[in-house]
Amino acid sequence: MLRRGRVLRSGRIPWPEVVSFALVGGCAYATDVAAFLWLRGSLGWEPLGAKALSFLAGCTVAYLGNALGTYRRRGVGLREYAVFFAVNLAGAVVQLLCLGISHHGLGLTSPRADTVSGLGVGMFLATCLRFWGTRTLVFRVEGRRTPWTG
Repeated sequence: MLRRGRVLRSGRIPWPEVVSFALVGGCAYATDVAAFLWLRGSLGWEPLGAKALSFLAGCTVAYLGNALGTYRRRGVGLREYAVFFAVNLAGAVVQLLCLGISHHGLGLTSPRADTVSGLGVGMFLATCLRFWGTRTLVFRVEGRRTPWTG
């Protein structure tokens, strides 16, 4: 279902891992939003700079939460953080693509349509990508092959 190995053979979803990943993601999202609002509102930063720094803060919280919690028994280091950041950037691109396709491609331009496509559909697809990427590429089990290790 979610990956080769234990999940597909048993046919069961690793719910403790999914729940922990979701809780860490919620904390990271809250950090991203709070940092953006603080930088943009209280400190008066321009929106792109505020979003870039808040995204980095959210990624760092998510990485630390997953490294120290969800995947604490797997490898942790600079390589993992770099790949984690790349996976999160890919997730952000998925969200932007969903919003762009809906808004510009399909002409669904209302605030509700933007919210559904960006924060609904886009967030769901990006979270699935992030979950897969985090467990497959970042905190992989030793000996498990990845596209880059053969």
